[in-house]
Amino acid sequence: MKNAQSKQKISHDLGHEHVFLGKNHERNERRTWFVIALTTVMMVVEITAGTIYGSMALVADGWHMATHAAAMLIAALAYLFARRNARNPRFTFGTGKVGDLAAFASAIVLALVALLIGWESVVRLANPIPISFNQAIMVAVIGLVVNLVSAWLLRDDHDHHHGHGHGHTHGSDPHHAHDHHDERKHSHDPHDGKDQNLRAAYLHVLADALTSVLAIVALLAGSMYGWIWLDPVMGIVGALVIARWSWGLLRDTAATMLDYRGADDPIEHDIRKAIGTVGDTITDLHVWQLGPGHHGAILAVSTQNKESSAVYRERLAKISGLSHLTVEVNHVRQITGETPLEDSPA
Repeated sequence: MKNAQSKQKISHDLGHEHVFLGKNHERNERRTWFVIALTTVMMVVEITAGTIYGSMALVADGWHMATHAAAMLIAALAYLFARRNARNPRFTFGTGKVGDLAAFASAIVLALVALLIGWESVVRLANPIPISFNQAIMVAVIGLVVNLVSAWLLRDDHDHHHGHGHGHTHGSDPHHAHDHHDERKHSHDPHDGKDQNLRAAYLHVLADALTSVLAIVALLAGSMYGWIWLDPVMGIVGALVIARWSWGLLRDTAATMLDYRGADDPIEHDIRKAIGTVGDTITDLHVWQLGPGHHGAILAVSTQNKESSAVYRERLAKISGLSHLTVEVNHVRQITGETPLEDSPA
C-alpha cells in the first residue's frame, strides 16, 4: 500500500496523470444509484401485481426489471471503482475503460433477459390464463411512468468528454515524448465520446419502458376484444427488440476493449494528414480508446528533415480527442542508398 501511495505521489509531483474518465462521471454515477432505487421499488410492485392479476406481460416486466436493477448495480459499482482508482498507478492508462467492461457485462444480462421473456411468453402462449385487465393496466401505466423518469435521468446529453491540458516528456530522448492535449477538444467518433456504461444502464431502462408499453397495448386489446393471446405475443416482440439492443451494445463495447479501430478511423486519418509533409513518413501507428472521449496514439515518424518531436506534437495538438500521445522521430540521410540512422538518446 505504501509503495502504491509513493508512486502516486511521484506521479503528482511530475504533473503526470492518466485520468481518462468521462466529463460527467460523478453525475452519471449519482443518477444511476437513484434509478436503481426507483427500479427496485417498481420491480416489487409489478411482480406482486402481475402474480395477483394474472398478467404475463406484467410479471415479465417486473422480473426483467429485477435483472435490470442488478445490471444497473454493475454500472454503479463500475463508476465507483473507476473513480476511486482513477489515479492508481497499477492501471497503466487509467480506469477510463472500466465502464466499457461493465457495459459488456450488462449487455450479456440484457441478452439473458430477452431469452427469459421470450421463453416465458411462448409458454404462456401455449397455456393461456385469465387476466384481471383493469388492475394490470393500472400497474403497467405506473411502471411506464417510472421507466420514463428513469430514462430521462439516464439520457445522453451528447456531451463530448475532454482531455488534459498538459504535456510531459519521459526519459532523456527528445524525440520520444508523451503529450496530453487541450481539454476543449471533442471526440470524432460519436461512439468514442459516449459513456458506454451510462448507455448500458439507459438501455436496461428503455427495455423496461418498451415492455411496459407492449403490456399496456396487449392488456387494452385483451380487455376490449378478449385477445388474451396478444399478451404473450407482445412479450415475444419485446424480447426480439431487447435482443437486438443487446447485440449492438455487445458489439460496440467489445470493439473498445479489444482496441478495434475501423479502416476509415477519423483520428488515424487526421494523424496521417497532419504528418503528411514531404520527407516525412509514418512507419508505425497505433490508436486506441482510453475512456469516453479520450484516445491514445503511438507513432514513429521517419523523416529526411531535421524537425524535433516537439514540431510533430505541435501539428498533432490540433487533433481533437487525442489525450495521450507518444512520438518517436527517426532521422534518415537524404542520400539515396544509404542506411537510415535512428536518433540516439540525448
